[in-house]
Amino acid sequence: MSERSVRIRNYTDDEPVRSVEEERLHRKQRLAAGFRIFAKFGFNEGVAGHITARDPEHPELFWVNPFAMHFGRIKVSDLVLVDGQGKVVEGDARVNRAAVTIHGAVHEARPDVVGCAHAHSIFGKTWSTLGRLLQPLSQDDCVFYEDHGLYADFGGAAFDFEEGRRIAAALGDHKAAILRNHGIITAGRSVEECVSWFVKMERSCQEHLLAYAAAAAGPPIPIDPETARMTREDIGRPASGRNSFRPLWEMIVAEQPDLLQ
Repeated sequence: MSERSVRIRNYTDDEPVRSVEEERLHRKQRLAAGFRIFAKFGFNEGVAGHITARDPEHPELFWVNPFAMHFGRIKVSDLVLVDGQGKVVEGDARVNRAAVTIHGAVHEARPDVVGCAHAHSIFGKTWSTLGRLLQPLSQDDCVFYEDHGLYADFGGAAFDFEEGRRIAAALGDHKAAILRNHGIITAGRSVEECVSWFVKMERSCQEHLLAYAAAAAGPPIPIDPETARMTREDIGRPASGRNSFRPLWEMIVAEQPDLLQ
């Protein structure tokens, strides 16, 4: 990688200006922390699941987890840099084919996306079997109101580039999407944002499943559209996603400082 120092502006609205090298390290540290957070919350499922971070100097490349490495063991030094075809540019490990087809398609279609997360979390994949969008049943759900897509099909394990492009199209310009019979995916203008959106969306899926299971006592009452939109603008902005990541970051680094190695 080039050692030249170039001043860049991060996509998020109040982040400091960093050199390329500083920004790369920042993204990789948050990426490694994201995997540890996913492991702590039980989002790992065998070799399934991946989070990626676009490289700040080479935007056609992205950092990703090594294939078959448990999320709870991943450190900064373990991360692998690949292109959209899966060619390893830096690192000595294999990568998950689905990580390349899905994330490569998202990063190509969305130049604004720095971080993208997908995992087979239990509540996300359970809700996905219904083939339905989330409703604004609570304040936190409003983060995704009119800002998440639905891939209303299932084309098998996402090893095909065309399947990746279909998933990226379903995500569109939203912060998240529900992939029917598969799970959920989130994207953001920072790694922090996509990780915190994933945590929040998984909890929203859990909440929806509980609310509809309790429907015998009466159907859930959604928040009205105007209030849901207003609330989304308050707590669904990129900076809000990044801020929601901060307590997770502080917790996981304090508990597992080796992730920074």
